Amino acid sequence: MALDFAAGCVGGAAGVLVGHPFDTVKVRLQVQNVNKPMYRGTFHCFQSIIRQESMLGLYKGIGSPMMGLTFINAIVFGVQGNTMRMLGRDTPLNQFLAGASAGTIQCVICCPMELAKTRMQMQGTGEKKSKRKMYKNSLDCLVRIYNKEGIRGINRGMVTTLVRETPGFGVYFLAYDVLTRSLGCEPEDPYMIPKLLFAGGMSGIASWLSTYPVDVIKSRLQADGVGGVYQYNGIMDCVRQSIQKEGWRVFTRGLTSTLLRAFPVNATTFATVTLFLMYMREGGECSIPDSEPPSVQLQPLQTQTQPTSM
Repeated sequence: MALDFAAGCVGGAAGVLVGHPFDTVKVRLQVQNVNKPMYRGTFHCFQSIIRQESMLGLYKGIGSPMMGLTFINAIVFGVQGNTMRMLGRDTPLNQFLAGASAGTIQCVICCPMELAKTRMQMQGTGEKKSKRKMYKNSLDCLVRIYNKEGIRGINRGMVTTLVRETPGFGVYFLAYDVLTRSLGCEPEDPYMIPKLLFAGGMSGIASWLSTYPVDVIKSRLQADGVGGVYQYNGIMDCVRQSIQKEGWRVFTRGLTSTLLRAFPVNATTFATVTLFLMYMREGGECSIPDSEPPSVQLQPLQTQTQPTSM
């Protein structure tokens, strides 16, 4: 478990660095005012942020996911590994259940982390140098929200986070398990790593597609209240207003950038995790008991991080 946790931290960090610019674009598109839109689409949003805010604008809010990465991976790997051991058998259903369990528990860290990330990503929109910064950094953002709104404030969007993460993690672990088995990934296979990269990338896409509408609502709720102006009274009010103003297509806002992000992020994560595990275990530095029956040859490579929220 300790080795899987360490590998996940390294792989997850690589994934965050690769995918954060796409996440910034996703959030901007999800929450922009439909009556006065700043961006026409994914690529126009990329161009506008770089032109108006420089390349650094794409990395706004990255401190939050980098800061919460260790805790999230500790929870995910610990819960998923222990759940698989409790269930006893490595089956697709158990992979889904173990992933869903991990997704549920890690929301305790994920929700505040994504709240700070979203607020930082929205700060100074369209400004190369913000004239007045509400938050100095991600930690300052959470402290200010806590001082003003208490625990309830820093857990804004928790219900939607739970609804997104629980099935999202389940689908992710299930899709990866099915794909690696179908592709016949074996340690001695010369194409093992390309296969793992493909399986990881496609699993990330499947996970996002299964829960994306919920993510739109979560982003809108967490961005709501910036500057003291609240637009939504709750989840159902946000859904109702969003559909009334923008129709059902509102639930696909930012989807292109999300899918463009999902594949390389998960491919990067799996490549890093795979190489890390192979190096450590071939060196004999650690001896970690498998969380699944020994008959599963690729088990050490089946532990992974979530694509989503990072």
